[in-house]
Amino acid sequence: MVPDYDANDSSGRLLAEEKAGDNAPPLSVSELSGLLKRTVEDRFGHVRLRGEISGFKRAASGHLYLALKDDNAVIDGVMWKGGAQRLAFAPQDGVEVIVTGKLTTYPGRSKYQIVIDRMELAGEGALMALLEKLKAKLADEGLFAPERKKALPFLPRTIGVVTSPTGAVIRDILHRLEDRCPTQVLLWPVLVQGQGAAEQVARAVRGFSAMDGNGPLPRPDLVIVARGGGSIEDLWSFNEEIVVRAVADCTIPIISAVGHETDTTLCDYAADRRAPTPTAAAEMAVPVRAELLAGLSEMGLRAGRAARRGIAQARERLEMQARLMPTPDTLLAPQRQRLDQLSDGLASGLRHRLADARAHLAQAAGALRPALLTQQFQRGRERLDRLRLRPDYLARVLSDRTTAFDRVSRHFASLNPDLPLQRGYARVMAAGQLVQSVAAAQAAGQVTLHFKDGTVDAVVGDAAPPLEKPGPTAISSPSRPARKPRGAEEGQQQDLFS
Repeated sequence: MVPDYDANDSSGRLLAEEKAGDNAPPLSVSELSGLLKRTVEDRFGHVRLRGEISGFKRAASGHLYLALKDDNAVIDGVMWKGGAQRLAFAPQDGVEVIVTGKLTTYPGRSKYQIVIDRMELAGEGALMALLEKLKAKLADEGLFAPERKKALPFLPRTIGVVTSPTGAVIRDILHRLEDRCPTQVLLWPVLVQGQGAAEQVARAVRGFSAMDGNGPLPRPDLVIVARGGGSIEDLWSFNEEIVVRAVADCTIPIISAVGHETDTTLCDYAADRRAPTPTAAAEMAVPVRAELLAGLSEMGLRAGRAARRGIAQARERLEMQARLMPTPDTLLAPQRQRLDQLSDGLASGLRHRLADARAHLAQAAGALRPALLTQQFQRGRERLDRLRLRPDYLARVLSDRTTAFDRVSRHFASLNPDLPLQRGYARVMAAGQLVQSVAAAQAAGQVTLHFKDGTVDAVVGDAAPPLEKPGPTAISSPSRPARKPRGAEEGQQQDLFS
């Protein structure tokens, strides 16, 4: 039963009904969201907000998403890729900034947010806080460690300079190098402040480091990153993380000369040496040529004085030694006396030697008489006649050797294994081996019987087929003729091993 409601009371109706004179039709959610979006954008089309960055995120598309907060409230923000590329610093959580943009709504989540066109640090304090935070991060990674520092070359042949080509810095460096020690300079022109300056400086440092020296330009022995003085905003490009990492990773010794004496950037900490000014960097890079020449001249003079002093001292020592040494006459006197004695005894010695040789010759000549030689010749002939081989002696030796050979041949013939086969015996073989027992024959199963005129295969044991009838068994002709022993032909000796 449906209850009866009052027509003027619409709070409990099941179906919505339009009343007469009602000019406020219901809105859809999208329509309401659109009205709110237009209202907010018209009312807050240009606003500036100050707040602390929270939940910062850079999307793969290049857009930035973040939230700005203070002690009591928070608002979402988005910065599109075009504006993000123009940022002079890298946003991070905890950094206080001032943003400029417009408020809008996001109907998909019923939220409002600010679309940021420009983002700036909220004063120098926020900038220094961001700098200290980045400095601590890079220091924890060891980019500023002293052990990473490389020694500067004493006299570089080529110096690479990363700076602006139109500023006074490059002129100061060239002028100082010309005064001290003329050196080849390679300039890599870059922007030193503003949008894209950090990327260009980092690209230049990595470019110098990647050179191999085999191209048209030589590889620098030293790199100078230089910029004139300015405010912290002007020098901020040299505080960017991309520049600091490029300087730390450079394989060439590098000098950072950014700003004046009181200016300090993170690039100074990452470099191998910090110079207070670009002019000081040029002075660090090369020595004074005039001082080098003066030093070389002084060392040459010292070397000459040292050589002359050594020669003088050696001459003095030689003269002292010469005074202590005996004279040549004193040294040669014993040898001269010995020579005179030998000269006197030489003539008498030759005479004695000649007399001894004549006596020995006379003694030997007595043994060379013709009669004695003839007697020795006769004795040699008699020995030769006794050694000649007589035919009867050779015949007797040959007969004895023939008789011994025939005896051995008959003995070998008696050992011929085929000889018993001539008397009716048979030789049993299995698998090329001689069968010598019943057990061996039964184990083989099938054997071959060798007779004097051929061979017959046979089965041993139960495997042999029964005979059809008693009586003599016909044996088929041999599968191959019996092999005659080698040497059985007439006139040849029988071979035992055939």
